[in-house]
Amino acid sequence: MRIDKELVHTSSDYFVAFDGIVKYLRNVMDNDDSAAGQKWADQFLAECECPECHGQRLNREALSYKIWDKNISELASMDITELREWLDEVEAHLDHQQQQIATEILKEIRTRLDFLLEVGLDYLALNRQSASLSGGESQRIRLATQIGSQLVNVLYILDEPSIGLHQRDNERLIRSLKELRDLGNTVIVVEHDEDMMLNADYIVDIGPRAGRKGGEVVFQGTPQEMLQTNTITAQYLNGQQQITIPAKRRTGNGKSLILHGCTGNNLKHIDAEFPLGKLIVVTGVSGSGKSTLVNETLQPILSQHFYRSLKAPMHYDSIEGLEYIDKVVNVDQSPIGRTPRSNPATYTGVFSDIRSLFVNLPEAKIRGYKPGRFSFNVKGGRCETCGGNGYKTIEMNFLPDIQVPCEECHGKRYNRETLEVRYKGKSIADVLDMTINQAVDFFENVPDILRKIKTIQDVGLGYIKLGQPSTTLSGGESQRVKLATELSKKDTGKTLYILDEPTTGLHFEDIRILMLVLRHLVERGNTVLVIEHNLDVIRQADHIIDIGPEGGRGGGTVLTTGTPQEVANSKKGYTPKFIKQVLN
Repeated sequence: MRIDKELVHTSSDYFVAFDGIVKYLRNVMDNDDSAAGQKWADQFLAECECPECHGQRLNREALSYKIWDKNISELASMDITELREWLDEVEAHLDHQQQQIATEILKEIRTRLDFLLEVGLDYLALNRQSASLSGGESQRIRLATQIGSQLVNVLYILDEPSIGLHQRDNERLIRSLKELRDLGNTVIVVEHDEDMMLNADYIVDIGPRAGRKGGEVVFQGTPQEMLQTNTITAQYLNGQQQITIPAKRRTGNGKSLILHGCTGNNLKHIDAEFPLGKLIVVTGVSGSGKSTLVNETLQPILSQHFYRSLKAPMHYDSIEGLEYIDKVVNVDQSPIGRTPRSNPATYTGVFSDIRSLFVNLPEAKIRGYKPGRFSFNVKGGRCETCGGNGYKTIEMNFLPDIQVPCEECHGKRYNRETLEVRYKGKSIADVLDMTINQAVDFFENVPDILRKIKTIQDVGLGYIKLGQPSTTLSGGESQRVKLATELSKKDTGKTLYILDEPTTGLHFEDIRILMLVLRHLVERGNTVLVIEHNLDVIRQADHIIDIGPEGGRGGGTVLTTGTPQEVANSKKGYTPKFIKQVLN
């Protein structure tokens, strides 16, 4: 490629090798590991359907083989309910030889599909990508596999299998777990769901509280015996404590966000109105289209509008009311950091304030310490033996790596000189080792620090440590740290908060605290939009949007909207029946 000498102000023309834009973009994508580089290259790429196979993945020869009227790709794209109906009729359309071959195979396929139907996965297609499945869906596929294996004397351990399940599907799940038990197996379930607890044969309740104040077995026995005790869990089960319903529903500010003509995934060209200044809950059975409407359509539209996000929303016709909000915040359950160096203090930004406090101490000024001295991520103040990790990793052949505390700093992360600077008798390592509850008392006279850590305490995370590695936090805890970070910021009263199943992994008491926080946000004029199955959350809503009636192709329509009382009186879908039970 020739560049004219007048342009570059040289005595002769300038020649440069150029491979073309497409090759340059591919090089950036392959070689640049940074998120910014990837994001920059992604904006020039778009996925489109293959013109040859039209998304069916197989060549023409493979697609030409058909059983009855369908090829293998058409069968894989059916949802499980539809495929099961097709299998019931297929034998009548086979000749004698085909029937002889297919009888046993069809029997096996039907059995396996029945297991998937039992655990409430009727809306999934067989060609659905595994990466797009939620944690709860993946767990239930594995569960269906195990029920089908017909093994006995096996110990099954399930961690919150009810994640993402509507109450109707939850009943199916409980039946499936009882089947596993009745085959002669032992099933251990870690769970917060009330129905699951009451259907158990034996309960072990651990407490009494969280963090330092927990770790004891406070009850073990049958659910009936548990109802007679006084543990926090038992108090919620027997009705001594409950999450109260507000006396009156908020009327909002009279303005609305209105989406028109949403057709992403299984949505049937629907219109959805989100009244602002309210707690809005989107309900519906698993796979009905809740996430498509909120996470795949509404949230990308708002992110594009406010932050120039590159994620494209799913198809819609138009949106009204964008001028009534000024910010959208998506509070999800993804980890707050992917390395042990990330912790609640660094995520919320309070660690910078703590370091500034230590820098301004007389001892630090005499020694000429700067804020970097009190960081375990940069050289200077950290322990160089472990590089500020606090532990050393010993690689084991054929075994998982083991981590042992650093022999130099004993897990404190800092060198001796840095630890000599103390505030109220505590070094920077001692501060990071404090729980949030201890830190609130310790920093009561430092307003900047107190404001940020007080919000973490307010969302019910008083038991976690300031310096606790973020990799050890659960999804529910990470979500609440994010919520606390947002709470500590000055809001304008025109923010839309989006939460997808925030009660995952939360005990009744944690749900009560979370709802107080969300209520507080709404009372400041903001709008909180929650996708949820938990009835304690649903009954506190100011406005419900119920999507259904079924999952997959049987869903995607707005059934009912309005207050919980209005939805409970509806005859459409499965949700009203369950709401009616908890409102009485």
